[in-house]
Amino acid sequence: MKMAIHHNDKTVHFLFDIGLIGKAVDGTFEIIGGIALFVVNPGQIDGLLRMITLHELSTDPHDIVANLLLHSVQHLASGTQTFAAFFLLWHGAVKVGLVWALFRKYLWAYPVAIFAFALFLAYQLYRYTHTHSIWLAALSALDLFVIAITWLEYRRLCTSGRLSRRRMN
Repeated sequence: MKMAIHHNDKTVHFLFDIGLIGKAVDGTFEIIGGIALFVVNPGQIDGLLRMITLHELSTDPHDIVANLLLHSVQHLASGTQTFAAFFLLWHGAVKVGLVWALFRKYLWAYPVAIFAFALFLAYQLYRYTHTHSIWLAALSALDLFVIAITWLEYRRLCTSGRLSRRRMN
């Protein structure tokens, strides 16, 4: 019995670390994307995406990903671009900050991260009702997994006594 619990602890911790790395990468890309939206205008973004997707669309004019990218940038107005830039910067900064605190094993960060990720998930699900984007659905499923694994890691650390008093502050 003790062996099974120890094995489950390792699995939960491994999955938690993988989920955090994914969140850190995602948050970093969001920060970069937010900064890029502040310095690049919609016409430049459209031109860049057309250049990137040119080869793919010349071989397959119905490529789903390439057409999705081109379609999404066509509706990018300056007000939308500013909102998207702020949103990406804020969203990315919160993710990166929470991931840093979770890797440091600060006890307060676990419930805060679960709450923040749940808010992000709720917004994504709200957006899904308008867009029906398969990518948003996949991202939401991944976020749900990260919330669950963060809760399991939090419980694992609390019950194992592996959190020092220093990490609670």
